[in-house]
Amino acid sequence: MPRVSEQHLAARRRQIVEAARRCFLREGFHRTTMQDVITEAGLSVGAVYRYFPSKAALISAIAEEAVGGAESVLAELARLDPPPPLLDALDRALAYVETQTGEDGVLRIAIQVWGEAQRDPELAAFVAAKYDGIRRHFEVLVKRAQTTGEVPADADPQAVAAALFALVPGWLLQRILTGRPDRASYLAGVRTLLRADT
Repeated sequence: MPRVSEQHLAARRRQIVEAARRCFLREGFHRTTMQDVITEAGLSVGAVYRYFPSKAALISAIAEEAVGGAESVLAELARLDPPPPLLDALDRALAYVETQTGEDGVLRIAIQVWGEAQRDPELAAFVAAKYDGIRRHFEVLVKRAQTTGEVPADADPQAVAAALFALVPGWLLQRILTGRPDRASYLAGVRTLLRADT
């Protein structure tokens, strides 16, 4: 029997994840069954279960995509030399989020992931670890901003990073649930708050 290439395996996995994403966006996690995903993917039961033994495994794969892209953007920003001003870094993070909040955007599933994490300890641990990683990238940016004088040297980098991180899902939630504010308005508000503190 010929060996299946890595590219074929990756393409098949992607096909299943995309099918699950469409189902979850359309029906939500709880109303979507594995049979729905199998039908949507156009594959056999065995083919789908070979890659994902359960709906929980599919949810974790989708959650990885939902959070992984934002984490990559922040990791890249943390490596830039010279470091970007914090508001610019926040703008770039929100710009990525904006690309993923459309009708088919993977971050629309983030709200479902947050809800599911409240009842699934394994998913909760996964989300916590991912969000800890995002906060660490913000912390690197804050520490670098301390060296340029943008952030006071005596500020707690972890506290500032946590506040910056909170601005991202705060905007995401507003955009998905209400369609506003736009990114420029939101950043203008953040800029005003930062000035009010000085």
